Amino acid sequence: MIDASVVIHPTAIVSPDAVIGPNVVIGPWTYIGPEVEIGADTVIASHCVIKGPTKIGQRNRIFQFATLGEDCQDKKYKSEDRTFLEVGDNNVIREHCTLHRGTVQDQCLTKVGSRNLLMVNVHIAHDCIVGDDCIFANNATLAGHVHIGNWVIFGGLAAIHQFGRVGDHAFVAGMAALNQDVPPFVMAAGHYAKPFGINKEGLKRRGFSAESINAIRHAYMVIYRQENTIEQAIEKLTPMAAEEPAINLLITFLKESTRGICR
Repeated sequence: MIDASVVIHPTAIVSPDAVIGPNVVIGPWTYIGPEVEIGADTVIASHCVIKGPTKIGQRNRIFQFATLGEDCQDKKYKSEDRTFLEVGDNNVIREHCTLHRGTVQDQCLTKVGSRNLLMVNVHIAHDCIVGDDCIFANNATLAGHVHIGNWVIFGGLAAIHQFGRVGDHAFVAGMAALNQDVPPFVMAAGHYAKPFGINKEGLKRRGFSAESINAIRHAYMVIYRQENTIEQAIEKLTPMAAEEPAINLLITFLKESTRGICR
């Protein structure tokens, strides 16, 4: 169903099986396939390709030559029909970004949250889960099955290994190569990436108090500067979390990490 208010350029190709919400604009030479759902007030520029099954929320801006919902590049992928891409609301997806659908080897789903900025040439591979309010600079690359938290900044040309994880409020520097997980609040840089303190400026901008930032810095020291094992660090962080709830993010992340954390 295509809402009567939708503006479709005469050269665009839109499947009659697509569901297009109110006030959507679809630019010239763009292709919208079957089983695509696009929410209200989304603007899609020229020469985009959106294939289903894909669901895109409201008020997104998708710039020219972006591709969403395409088959993934995993060699194990056998063209399974029922794999999905979901994109939330208020995202900006710039030129040449690629967001691929999931695979049956995982949850059949690639998911991007809301209010994210994907700059030019960002690649979100199959089965990735991206949170809200993230920024991915030009050419940032996520391999398959990667999980990115909320409020993460990913620098230009940075890349992360498949199944890697980056926690909330982390900062990944440009050209970093991540072969292990980056815990919440941590700044990581280098090839391979190493930790360089906490994302203090980012936390200030997001309204964290000086007391909370100091507690997070202390937690960072427990993990990285006191020669603790992960198990020992969790044991020491647990009573600290009673006074500063943000430290629970670190504890949960450390417990769930399977690739180990960058050191």
